[in-house]
Amino acid sequence: MAYYNSGNSLQKNSPIVFNLIIINVLVFLIQKLFDGPHEVVSNKLAIHHYSSQFFEPYQVVTNMFAHANIGHIAFNMFALYTFGVWLERVWGPKRFLIFYLICGVVAGLTQMLFLKDTVGFDPEAGQNVLYIGSALGASGAIMGLFGAFGYLFPNTELQLLFIPVPIKAKYMVAIMAAIDLFGGFGGSGDGIAHYAHLGGLVMGFILVIIWNKTNKKTFY
Repeated sequence: MAYYNSGNSLQKNSPIVFNLIIINVLVFLIQKLFDGPHEVVSNKLAIHHYSSQFFEPYQVVTNMFAHANIGHIAFNMFALYTFGVWLERVWGPKRFLIFYLICGVVAGLTQMLFLKDTVGFDPEAGQNVLYIGSALGASGAIMGLFGAFGYLFPNTELQLLFIPVPIKAKYMVAIMAAIDLFGGFGGSGDGIAHYAHLGGLVMGFILVIIWNKTNKKTFY
């Protein structure tokens, strides 16, 4: 296990988590400064369906570093800190970064398959307009971390604001997976990238199971 004892700061103990948070915040600030009314920067960074005129290959990476609003990035960075610190200490910085990026890319590609650009009537504009199907956010990669945390620390109790009692990590993962399954395939239309969550979660499980075959680790 790779634990770091040279100080207590996040930067020293979990450098990848620290730098990922910094990068996400900087990208968010760039979005807010240069987006404009048409969200130019966000649309460049978000992922689109591969058949869309707005799709660019680099978006499979950039989409996981961009966010829609302050609540979106705040929740994702809190989750990255909560689960990422533990996993980076278990795996070390290099393996943790590889895990995070793989889960994020797979999450984006999964969501991409369900995106589409549509034309609809805008009553304010009084004409048909193009609605661009896109997705952005770190939540797919973070769901991969969540899945790995639930696998390695299954009996650790987690407390969420909207649930009044602590729940073991293994049950919380199952609850979140069920929510995304229902939200995605149930066609909830809530604006949440449920397929990205599921793609990241499944990829996270696959990686941690493969890695654990040669180095079996399960904690409380």
